Amino acid sequence: MKFGIVIFPSKHLQDRANNLRKRYDTHYAMIPPHVTLKAAFEAPEEDIKGIVENLHNVAFQVQPFTLKTTKVGSFAPVNNVIYLKIEKTPELETLNDLLHSGYFEQEREYAFVPHITIGQQLSDDELADVLGRLKMIDFQYEQTIDRFHLLYQLEDGPWTVYETFHLGKE
Repeated sequence: MKFGIVIFPSKHLQDRANNLRKRYDTHYAMIPPHVTLKAAFEAPEEDIKGIVENLHNVAFQVQPFTLKTTKVGSFAPVNNVIYLKIEKTPELETLNDLLHSGYFEQEREYAFVPHITIGQQLSDDELADVLGRLKMIDFQYEQTIDRFHLLYQLEDGPWTVYETFHLGKE
């Protein structure tokens, strides 16, 4: 099975992101706006009990924290992706580190840049145009994050929640 670990922001922030994703994100229908903590990974279905136990342990080690969006950014020229930048906090970095060590050891393809994707697979011209317009909009937002989610991918592509883990609690 294919799994992933994410944070879902509040409905308010998801609505703001979705207003843009409808136009600019080819994966709009596959998953709600989210912050990826651990990219998609394969694991046999029989490993799910161990994964869940270890995620409860990870959640217990990190306290709730404030998620802040600051501005629009882009991964260009490496990838034509536009995103809402998420400010790094010690708790967010610890959570990400725990999800890439020990039981969850996995080589990272990219450095951890917390973000919410709002556009991807754009042409170079479209990226420049959209990014220029979005940089003029205020995306300042704060909310408390007290949970993260283990997702699995359905056979036809969309992602759904397998289990939710509350920070600071066993």
